Amino acid sequence: MVSSSVSGTEPRKVTIHDVARSAGVSRQTVSRALNDKGEIDGSTKQRVLDAARALGYRPSRFARGLVRQDTTTIGLVIPDLLNPFFTEVAAAALEAARARGWHVVVYDTADRAEEELGTLQVISSQVDAVVGYFSCSEDELELFTRGMPVVLIGREHHSARFSSIRIDGGEGVRAAVAYLVAQGHTRIGMLDHSGRAEPSVRHEWFTTAASSHGLDARMVVAADQSADGGGAALKNLLAAHPDVTAVFTFNDIIAIGALREARRLGRSVPQDLAVIGFDGLQLGALIEPPLSSVALDTRRLGALAIDQVARLLTCVDPLGADDLVVRAELRLSGSA
Repeated sequence: MVSSSVSGTEPRKVTIHDVARSAGVSRQTVSRALNDKGEIDGSTKQRVLDAARALGYRPSRFARGLVRQDTTTIGLVIPDLLNPFFTEVAAAALEAARARGWHVVVYDTADRAEEELGTLQVISSQVDAVVGYFSCSEDELELFTRGMPVVLIGREHHSARFSSIRIDGGEGVRAAVAYLVAQGHTRIGMLDHSGRAEPSVRHEWFTTAASSHGLDARMVVAADQSADGGGAALKNLLAAHPDVTAVFTFNDIIAIGALREARRLGRSVPQDLAVIGFDGLQLGALIEPPLSSVALDTRRLGALAIDQVARLLTCVDPLGADDLVVRAELRLSGSA
């Protein structure tokens, strides 16, 4: 589902977690009290009702339907479900959550900051924890998720309120560049993600790796995260640097577009132009030639996020930073 856009300055809705904190009880106890279940004593129920009334809490229709199921509900926030990488991560998270009997609500923010804030406001009263990709500030995250576990994917965190699944692709990118150099390539370009004002961390990994071999790391062109974007970016790269013989791309979708454009330009892959992507999508094995990639284990990425949420929800010692890392590894195939 897709959130509606709202201003980040609007007041945050009171959530079931706020009521639980005010009454000094669990979220499940609040659910039972508000739904008039008999498993709690009268004084506790009254304390919950008083807290809800004082805070002005009103459970949404959607939330009421969920609490009556008496199940844990996770909000999974994805920037673009049309990108197969995020679809694979979401599928892994759903599988891990399903094994625990959890309910998962998936939100697609269309990779827009205003949609993120709208999503956060919508889900704040509907879920027990939030997992996913965010570009908004930690202050904004705190505003809308106060009192519930939050696990960020692919992003460092600074506040102790949050937990992060970190992606480390540095060694994989170094291996990719080293392989290309060993194959005789000295003019290696990159197609980077164009959706951010600053170069991506993958660009930093590429620059470090290329510079370590004494190569010119400035042959970089921005690409939209799509096959068409990859094709257009490769065309621009070769127009500016026609002697480029290898290219590393921000992700596999961009790489697939680059492969298609290389064929259109009459360049044979990998003989005339070697291409290495990043992500390791299953889709990459189905194209011709099969795509070489710095591959991530998307199943581990999704499962690790759900495991950390489970620990945070049950007050079990959470995984430490060293255990919350998914490392990318070079996976060679026909395109390089």
